[in-house]
Amino acid sequence: MGKALIIKSSILEQYSHSNKMVDYFIKKWLNNTPENEVTIRDLTKNPVPVLDNELVNALGTADIKLTERQREALNLSNSLILEIKNHDTIVIAAPMYNFNIPTQLKNYFDLIIRAGITFQYTESGSQGLIKGKKAIILTTRGGIYKDSPSDLLTPYMNLILNFIGISNIEFIFSEGLSLGAESAIQSQNNARNIMDEMFS
Repeated sequence: MGKALIIKSSILEQYSHSNKMVDYFIKKWLNNTPENEVTIRDLTKNPVPVLDNELVNALGTADIKLTERQREALNLSNSLILEIKNHDTIVIAAPMYNFNIPTQLKNYFDLIIRAGITFQYTESGSQGLIKGKKAIILTTRGGIYKDSPSDLLTPYMNLILNFIGISNIEFIFSEGLSLGAESAIQSQNNARNIMDEMFS
């Protein structure tokens, strides 16, 4: 299948259900084809900076003299974007925190969404510049929110990825994880079964 970029965003480390989903996906990915490769970016162990007034100026198109902090952020942004371009499949672990994605993942998107770099404005509207990628979203939730107005995460992920040009998106849900042991086990097994089918 090629090269997969794994983006982890859970703050729960070994207790994280989304991290367990990621581990299972990586095992299936590497066992599927010997040539497959994986790159892991953990946004909690290596967080990206919060976008503020100083950094947003560094990521723009204006030719300005950069501070050291701005240079570091710009270099990191360029590296993150190149990382996406160098992988065929982008796997994003996106647990639902307070009905949306974790802060760490939002900060990541703020650093890679750049006019003229990952998207551009045209007469017919915005156009994504990251082409030919597949995104797989592994999303975990304590309750059951899929296809309900409370699920703000799914439309946001669809919107943000399409905005930069990634339209081939697949979601794997694991819900009801806080509704008792039986519910959690069943939900985890369902997610694993979907991944099994993906690699069959």
